[in-house]
Amino acid sequence: MVDDTLILALITEAFPYPIDWERLPAVLKDAAGAGAQLAVLPEIPLNPWSPASRAALDEDAEEMDGPRQQALAAAARDAGLGLLGGAIIRDPVTRVRHNTALLYDKSGSCLGRYRKVHLPEEEGYWETSHYEPGDEPPAVMEGLPLKVGVQICSDVNRTSGFQLLGALGAEVVLAPRCTPPQSWERWKLVLRANAVTSSTYVISVNRPAPSPHGLIGGPSIAIGPNAEVLVETTEPLALVTLNRKAVLASRADYPGYLRVFPDLYARGWIGVGEDG
Repeated sequence: MVDDTLILALITEAFPYPIDWERLPAVLKDAAGAGAQLAVLPEIPLNPWSPASRAALDEDAEEMDGPRQQALAAAARDAGLGLLGGAIIRDPVTRVRHNTALLYDKSGSCLGRYRKVHLPEEEGYWETSHYEPGDEPPAVMEGLPLKVGVQICSDVNRTSGFQLLGALGAEVVLAPRCTPPQSWERWKLVLRANAVTSSTYVISVNRPAPSPHGLIGGPSIAIGPNAEVLVETTEPLALVTLNRKAVLASRADYPGYLRVFPDLYARGWIGVGEDG
């Protein structure tokens, strides 16, 4: 059935300034014209890579439904396809800033939001200086042909989120990121392992390198629930077709059918401490 498949576009391109936001609808229309139903952008795609510096600028963040979110919603609506984007959003109550992924449907309606939890603090990635860790667990987002979960960049290296999403019924986990080319093989290893242990497709779109041999760059990737690499590319646009049957098959096979024991592990984590 048509509803069992999702044609997804990996958009390895960033749109860091308002003048660049104007290009986004045309890029998405190209993806839709190629058959895509959902486009995935890199981490905070309508910002410059703000954490390159420790200085957190006020203009890097915005209110709920701020200008970047409006630009993403309008571009999805104009192109007529779903879109995963993101922004640094101030919580309307606490005023705390969070790196937030946003999933839109083809009408531009927001299907769900997810706040990045695991934040590095190192050269070129001074993220704890810019926003706080997310305060809610990941949840499944519906409204597209397949059930979607979201993780962001360093969340990939703390694999509980993927396993939770798989247990909740997610069929694809989208993991936008901004990572260096030097460590790509390690990221690829962990992404493939996450696909197997969660029995989901894993889609990770990276920010492109702004200059050769810098701290940002490396491939975007689409991985099947059996760890098969379906697409690995640095091209601005690549398509992949996802099928529910592959997810169901992986969950019927090892290790997909293994029972999970959340209460047991919750007891084990008690006393570890928030820095554990």
